[in-house]
Amino acid sequence: MAVNSVTNTSNVVLQPKGSANQMGQSDFLRLMTAQLSQQDPFNPVDNQQMVAQMAQFSSLAGITETNTTLQTISDQLIAQTQLLKDIKAATPSTATTPDTSTQ
Repeated sequence: MAVNSVTNTSNVVLQPKGSANQMGQSDFLRLMTAQLSQQDPFNPVDNQQMVAQMAQFSSLAGITETNTTLQTISDQLIAQTQLLKDIKAATPSTATTPDTSTQ
């Protein structure tokens, strides 16, 4: 069973760990802080937009964590299936031979 990653069409994109262009939660918070400190006090960012961005990021982080958990479960199931196959292959066959002594 393969677990495919969830793609995101919003502006915030998390890439797999080890990627050079990775954006994490700390990066998002740093950008949000910079945005708040640089905004015009007479024309602030709409609260609804800010809350929507934070909710989007939170959802994306949850989806990423869910994908990681599902991949771990999938890997464990694959390993267990292989172990059961190995055990079955190593177990001697218990097929009975026909009893010819009663004839």
